[in-house]
Amino acid sequence: MTPVCQSAYKKRRMGITRRRQVSHFLVNLPYDARMRLLLVEDDARIARFVAKGLREQAYAVDVSETGDDALYQAAINTYDLVILDVMIPGRNGFEVCRELRKSGQRMPILMLTARDALEDRITGLDHGADDYLTKPFEFRELLARLRALLRRSGELRPAKIAVADLVLDTAAQSVCRAGRHVTLTAKEYGLLEYLARNAGRVVGRAEIAEHVWDETFDPFSNLIEVYVNRVRRKIDADSTKPLLHTRRGSGYFFGPGMDPESADAGDENDSPRPRAKTTPPARKSHA
Repeated sequence: MTPVCQSAYKKRRMGITRRRQVSHFLVNLPYDARMRLLLVEDDARIARFVAKGLREQAYAVDVSETGDDALYQAAINTYDLVILDVMIPGRNGFEVCRELRKSGQRMPILMLTARDALEDRITGLDHGADDYLTKPFEFRELLARLRALLRRSGELRPAKIAVADLVLDTAAQSVCRAGRHVTLTAKEYGLLEYLARNAGRVVGRAEIAEHVWDETFDPFSNLIEVYVNRVRRKIDADSTKPLLHTRRGSGYFFGPGMDPESADAGDENDSPRPRAKTTPPARKSHA
């Protein structure tokens, strides 16, 4: 087998086909994803590829390699959707799906499998899965099936979100304020969209961390404050009517009309907080 054929064979074995190395952020597809997903996949290469592509679409993604860990993560976190491989160590995907439904979890579940047998698909659906995707698959098809699941559950987000003179185009992942285009990173956009979808109420740090960041987020860091400051500078810099407000001791309010007495103009720091340095004890004099 030639080196080229060997490379193509390895990619085929991964269970995913892709046409060329491009960022999924550049693919102009409708963006109907929600915020936080659980990906259950024991193949590290597939997990890395899928998680990377989903994060480029502004998802927060947690990855589990076993059925037991998937059930543990679902018990301690709130997920908007689960992508669940059938052949995983420990409890298989069918058992995990059944346990999730038995525990009252109602998020959409998309099952992945390398087996295309009719009985396997029926078993998965009977255990509570909402859809089935057979490996190998195109990443674009995975995104399309996620959007379809959201449509079925009635949770499809609007194509555009408008708050005062700020407009988010969720299909293009673009933002305009008073006709001025605002350039944001993927994480900045994810944070702003979550705040915009919850405009008119105070959103706390814990809620933001749960829906915009994944399990690697450090709750003791000031990362949320850093990103809030970055977004605030970009959307409110040239406006006399700020939209992103900080409410002391509570969180953040997005929208016009915030009571100025209960809001700060901004957070103190706009860069990640370094770890505190400890001063070594002074040496004792033996003179």
